[in-house]
Order: sequence, then C-alpha cells, then structure tokens
Amino acid sequence: MILLLTGFAPFGGEDLNPSWEAVRRLDGERLGDLTVVAAQLPTEFGAALRVLDELLDRHRPTLVVAVGQAGGRAELSLERIAINVDDARIPDNAGRQPIDEPVVAGGPAAYFSTLPIKAMVHALRTAGFPAAVSQTAGTFVCNHVFYGLQHRLQGTGVRGGFIHIPYLPAQAANQPGAPSMALETLVAGLRLALTCAATTQADLREGGGQLD
Repeated sequence: MILLLTGFAPFGGEDLNPSWEAVRRLDGERLGDLTVVAAQLPTEFGAALRVLDELLDRHRPTLVVAVGQAGGRAELSLERIAINVDDARIPDNAGRQPIDEPVVAGGPAAYFSTLPIKAMVHALRTAGFPAAVSQTAGTFVCNHVFYGLQHRLQGTGVRGGFIHIPYLPAQAANQPGAPSMALETLVAGLRLALTCAATTQADLREGGGQLD
C-alpha cells in the first residue's frame, strides 16, 4: 500500500524548497503498512493539480500528504482546512496570479483534513518537535493543492491532508528574523507525523484552536 507524499518546486526566487528537500529523503521508506512514494509538484496553479491527478491515477495511494513551505512559521503546521479560493499575492512559477478565483468552480466553500491532525501534533510535541494545528493554509498554491486534493478524495475512502514546514537555515539567512528548522529535524518530524497518520484512525479530542 502506498503513502503518496508530495513537495513543491522552489518559487519566489528561491533556489530550494524545504518541502521537496525533506520529502524526497523519505522516498521508499516503510511507515506502518505503507510505503512512501515521494513526488514533486510544480508551484503553479492548475499544473500542480494536473500532476497530482497523474500521481493519484498511477499509484492508487491509501494515504496522501502534501507538504509545503511556510516562511515565517517556526513549527510543523498540521493544516485543518482548505478553502475554495485562489488569491495570489505573488505570481506562481508560470507567471499566473489568480485573484479571488475558485479552486473548483461550484465546489464547496471548504474541506477539512481527513488526517488525525491532533494526534499527529501530540506525537510530535511529545517527541520534542515544535508543532501546532493551523487554521489556514493560505491562498497560494499550497491551499490550491490542499483543496484540490480533498476534492478529489471525497467519497474514495482515501485520507489526505497538508503539512506546512518552516524555512531551512540557508533560506532564513537571507530573511532577517525569519525562523527556520534544520533539514534533519524536518525529515525526522515528518517521518513521525506520517507514521502517526499511517497508524492512527481516530483523532484525539483535545484543544487545538486559536483565540485570534
């Protein structure tokens, strides 16, 4: 059985993307009963979902987790909700910059992650990794993929969701004050989070919300 794990190509003038650097190092690993298949998505509206469709058709995964970069965040962010809007502050890698457009025309306003996100956060924190439930995946290509993924998985029984991760130190060096996380820590944290997702069906019932 397959755990499809995706990361993104670098964007915004960066030379690397921590999501792909971390994800590709987990390719082929066995987590519970699942084997990880890692793949890179283009950081482009539309094209990312076309590649995702090809991957879903080819691998028929049991579990799908997309990973993306969130510069400015200091922890592993387990995303709760994807919204049906593309609203790009900067152009994607193809030069597209949709403003207030739906990800899926006529689709629901939002989809929730079907991963055990609170159990994953609990496992990460218990092991010493900074982690939190996040209430927004933004409105750039990460949310575009998250929403598109959940839309495609509806009614299939396949679980899916999204994890945002911080900059790598080499990126933060050019972003004064920006938090970062070492690559080996990102890889170890993702491995633990994915193992929890692969082996846990029912989520924990504990506080994970925010006041603002």
